[in-house]
Amino acid sequence: MRIYLDLILILNFCFDFILLGAVSIILRRNMGLKRLILASLFGAVSIFLLFIPMNGIMLLALKIIISIFMVVIAFGFVDFRYTIRNLMFLYIISFIMGGAIYALNLQFSYQHTGMIFFYEGISANWWFVSIVGPIIVYLFVKQALLLKNNYSNYYTVDIHLKNGKKYKVNAFLDTGNHLFEPYKGRPIILVDRKAIDFDSHLEEILLVPYSALNNEGLLKCIVPEKIHIKGIGIKKNVVIGIAQEKFKIDGVNCILHTRCM
Repeated sequence: MRIYLDLILILNFCFDFILLGAVSIILRRNMGLKRLILASLFGAVSIFLLFIPMNGIMLLALKIIISIFMVVIAFGFVDFRYTIRNLMFLYIISFIMGGAIYALNLQFSYQHTGMIFFYEGISANWWFVSIVGPIIVYLFVKQALLLKNNYSNYYTVDIHLKNGKKYKVNAFLDTGNHLFEPYKGRPIILVDRKAIDFDSHLEEILLVPYSALNNEGLLKCIVPEKIHIKGIGIKKNVVIGIAQEKFKIDGVNCILHTRCM
């Protein structure tokens, strides 16, 4: 079998750089380009050690040691927890990219007739891996940042009404919610009318004037006994506004006020 060492070196350098760059972006390490290049070069050169005959345990240990040196070179050593977190994200991204490329390789390599599968011998070559790999990492980083930036503002809220009923809602902290009821200055959280049985509290309805972009009117509200925001605590001095329209946020039926936090 013919092995092109220069191609192995270049491919491993490129992929190590992509993986370390993805870790830096997701964890916001903001390390310089020089450190990422040095760490990628170390990982690329170290790949030649894997050609040394050794058993499975020694090979696994060597791979872990190489990856530890890579993250320390790229991101420095602050403490043990910092290094482990960098290392785990490096593994996660590596597994996702490797698994996706492996699955695509099988998809292109295997043919079938009915329920009979056979290997055709066509596998993904280096240029295919070079193109698909970065795309997979890019899509993962994009989704990871979306989850980190968006879903970190999601909360579970228990609403306790004065009649003893309790409702659980999925809430989103909207920094654009600046609604206050003018009578006592209490913050208003908005809840989808389908999430709470508002009809049984018609005698307790509080009308609050509001003004929004190109819209103004009276907002129907009720005063709860208390609300419990998981991870934050219990809030009593709040008002619940009845939202007539469904929120355009994934899985959300409550909009929190920044004052509640």
